[in-house]
Amino acid sequence: MAEPAVLSPPASTDEILDRAADAALRLAAERPWREIALRDIARAAGLSFAELYARAPSKAALMHRLSARLDRQALAQAEEDTADDAEAHDRLFEAVMARLDAMAPHRDALIAIARSDGAAAFAPRLPLTARALLEAAGIDTGGPRGALRVGAMTAVWLRVLQVWRDDEGALNRTMAEIDKRLRQMRENLKRVGAGY
Repeated sequence: MAEPAVLSPPASTDEILDRAADAALRLAAERPWREIALRDIARAAGLSFAELYARAPSKAALMHRLSARLDRQALAQAEEDTADDAEAHDRLFEAVMARLDAMAPHRDALIAIARSDGAAAFAPRLPLTARALLEAAGIDTGGPRGALRVGAMTAVWLRVLQVWRDDEGALNRTMAEIDKRLRQMRENLKRVGAGY
């Protein structure tokens, strides 16, 4: 009598999406993003197309997953690195830097994707990242004032990403841009009664 086959447990949705996001980054570093199909990503991740499609029916869904993962990494790092008694500006600066640090290992691929799809690749996630950065800094995002803060931080985050994309080396230009934009944002929010 033959022994029964040992089946490995099915992969969790999180595992499948993370494997696919990692494969998407590898492929984006090798060739133009527009030439990469979801089927290519599934194959590179060692997944069946049906398995991936059931959980992420588009490359945009994978980019959403990747961005959420980078947010989590950044928030964990910011929480570890930032003193509770630091000024709000400094806490927010540290949160933004932690997010950029989380992106650093994937810089070339992320830039290639952004150049191919423009802001559309990550646009739906920008306000969510902005909200996460504000909350990590202890800045409330609830209610109408919070909505103004999230809108302002989304604009800051988008501008920081543009500078980061073109900044090489020690990121001096990026850090200067973060500092400048956060100061401007705080002053502008104060003027409309949404200061922090």
